[in-house]
Amino acid sequence: MMAESAAGSKRIVQREIIHGGDLDAARAAFPGAPEPWLDLSTGINPWPYPLPPIPAESWARLPGRAAETALREAAAAFYGAPSPDRVLAACGSQALIQILPRLRRPGTVAVLGPTYAEHAAGWAKAGHRVAEVESLERCDADVVVVVNPNNPDGRIVPPETLLALADRQAAQGGWLVVDEAFAEVAPECSVASEAGRPGLVILRSFGKFFGLAGVRLGFLLGEPALLRDARAAVGPWAVSGPALAIATAALSDSEWVVATRRRLADAAARFDARLMDAGLRVAGGTSLFRLIDDPRAAGLYNALGRAGILVRRFDHRPEWLRVGLPVDEAAEGRAKVALETFEN
Repeated sequence: MMAESAAGSKRIVQREIIHGGDLDAARAAFPGAPEPWLDLSTGINPWPYPLPPIPAESWARLPGRAAETALREAAAAFYGAPSPDRVLAACGSQALIQILPRLRRPGTVAVLGPTYAEHAAGWAKAGHRVAEVESLERCDADVVVVVNPNNPDGRIVPPETLLALADRQAAQGGWLVVDEAFAEVAPECSVASEAGRPGLVILRSFGKFFGLAGVRLGFLLGEPALLRDARAAVGPWAVSGPALAIATAALSDSEWVVATRRRLADAAARFDARLMDAGLRVAGGTSLFRLIDDPRAAGLYNALGRAGILVRRFDHRPEWLRVGLPVDEAAEGRAKVALETFEN
C-alpha cells in the first residue's frame, strides 16, 4: 500500500508484490479454466532467441574469466556503453535491484511511479526512506529511480532530462538509477552510452527482449567504483556458464535484433486493433506489452481467467490490465474470442 506524504509524492508502505507469470496461482484461482493456459501476464518476448550450441564444458566447469569478459564486451557493444569496464553481469536485474540499496547508507529515495514495485521494496528493506513521486520536477532525494520505458504504461523520459538529473544527483553525492529493462524496443531512449557518468546507474535485463527469462541475466552499467562494490556483493561466478554462452551469442546477433524489433512492433499494432475492436482503451505500453485502461478491468480479468488466459492486474490501479503479446494466430484468436464474449 501507499500513504499520502508530501505534495506530489506517496510514502511507500511495504506490501506483497504481485508478479506476472504465476500460473500455479492462476490455476488455483480458476480451477475450471481450460488447459493449456495462455499466459499473457508478462512483458517477455514470446518469440525467444534460438538457443545456440552450448559447449559441454559450460555445464561441467565453473565459468571462466575469458567467457565472462566476452559477455561484457558483447553487452557493451550492444548497449552502446563506452567500455566493457563499465559493465557488470549478474544473475538477473532483480538481484541487482536488491543489491544496489545495500551499497549506500540509508537515505531518501524517490521512485517515479507508478512503476515496477520491486524498486521501492528493495530500497525500503535496506532501511531507506522511500516515496513514490509523480514528477521529476523539484524531486529532491539522495537516490532517484526511473524505469525507462516505464512498466506498465510505457512512459519515456527523454535522455537529456535524465542526464541533467544525473548531473544534479552527482553534485550532491547522489544517484540516478535508470532501469532500462525494456529499452531494447526503444533504443532511442537509452542513456547507456553515458555509462560511467558520475551519478548515473543503469540496469539492463537480458531475458525480456530476448525471450529467455529463465537464463536469469542482468547488467549493471556505471562508474568503476560502483561496479567494484557491486562485484564484491554478487560474488564470484555470478553468471552460469550456459548463460554466458547464450547471451554472448544473442547480444552479438544484430540481424536477429533488427528483425525482432520489427516483428514486435508489427505484432503490438495488430494486437492493439484486436483490443480496440473489443471496445477496450489501450493506454500505453511498449511493443512487448500493452496497457488496458478500462473501468471494467476487474471483471475482464476474471472472465479471461475463467477462459484460461492470464493477464497482469494491479491492486493499486484496478482499472489497469497489462497484456503481453500472443505467440501465434491460435493464441490471438483465443484471446479475441474471450474479449468479444466478455460481458460486464
